[in-house]
Amino acid sequence: MKRLEALVLLVTLLLVLQGKKGIAAGEDGFVKTNGAQFTLDGAPFYANGFNAYWLMYVAADPSPSERQKVSTLFQEARGHGLAIARTWAFNDGTQDRALQISPGLYSEQTFQALDLVVSEAKKNGIKLILSLVNNYEHYGGKKQYANWGRSQGQSISSDDDFFTNSTVLTRRNTITGVDYKDEPAIMAWELMNEPRCTSDPSGRAIQEWITEMAAYLKSIDGNHLLEVGLEGFYGQSESQKQQDNPNFQVGTDFIANNQIPEIDFATVHSYPDQWLPSSDDRSQQDFLTHWLQVHIQDSQNVLRKPVLFAEFGKSLRTAPVEQRDRLFDTVYTAIYSSARAGGAAAGGMFWQLFTEGMHNFGDGYEVVLSENGSTAGIIADQSNKLNRIRRLYLELRNRARWAGGNGIRHNGIGN
Repeated sequence: MKRLEALVLLVTLLLVLQGKKGIAAGEDGFVKTNGAQFTLDGAPFYANGFNAYWLMYVAADPSPSERQKVSTLFQEARGHGLAIARTWAFNDGTQDRALQISPGLYSEQTFQALDLVVSEAKKNGIKLILSLVNNYEHYGGKKQYANWGRSQGQSISSDDDFFTNSTVLTRRNTITGVDYKDEPAIMAWELMNEPRCTSDPSGRAIQEWITEMAAYLKSIDGNHLLEVGLEGFYGQSESQKQQDNPNFQVGTDFIANNQIPEIDFATVHSYPDQWLPSSDDRSQQDFLTHWLQVHIQDSQNVLRKPVLFAEFGKSLRTAPVEQRDRLFDTVYTAIYSSARAGGAAAGGMFWQLFTEGMHNFGDGYEVVLSENGSTAGIIADQSNKLNRIRRLYLELRNRARWAGGNGIRHNGIGN
């Protein structure tokens, strides 16, 4: 039965890729898209991942033992089959270890910390998604940009008026010697962590901003993928789908925002415990199951782009570990069910991964692989399943090449 399932999977993947645009050419190590799939070196790329927003901040710590946690984390992640990491490439303002101290003025010391993060990810074979600015005031965010604008005499009515720039993209890594825009270890840029514009529930403000910023970033860097950083809330472009949202609007539109041509893939966040705080675990699970399915379907059939479930989790401050494990299993099952059929769900990235000795950063959602055995087992199992899809496809491709090579040689002999 398992052999038959594997054969069906292999044939499905081959047909999906060849039926659209053919197998992607060129093996340069950059993650690309082919319809509703990610590809890496010409093969489907389904991968398990994690969030670790703190990497640059800890890498800038003056203590070598603290900086070592960056290397340790990537090694532990690799050991559990994790292949994608999402982290902050921002820290704006005058707070501790800021990257951008004032508009256009960057800390070389903190930039070198980000260099270390990229270098360690590359060393461990982990692709990075780097977020460029925060919606929230933590680590500066759009509030800091709005304050800078006001100080320069700009007319700014709220924190929803802000700007960004491209310095990170053109940075040359002091460790690897590679410009960020030419670095295959970076999978994608994220415009903003969880953009929200509650002052304009119509969604026009964010749609215009994404359109402008996406085109601008792509004009600088054509190597990397680009995503918005959305949570997945439906907007007015598909008003009938707003019933699938939690009971609030934030001025974003999962369909319209992700249909912008320069946006390469969609993202979805999933926090039923935060969004439905008055509901019991069963109701939250039911919401999550539907939330996952509608976004997979819309990514596959409407957007025709891959989707990453880029944040999900459950706080152990309010729930037992069994409920968190059940949530992880629900997310992972939906992703794998799509992936094994060559579908749009490309992977999930739980919030958030720690190594030992980091409890001062804790928010209740943290996972320490060496301390949270049941959750670590679920994570490793999902990694193995998704990695197996890629290995099976590569095996099929290699067999096809070998058979083709034999055929050519046979014909040559016959002539």
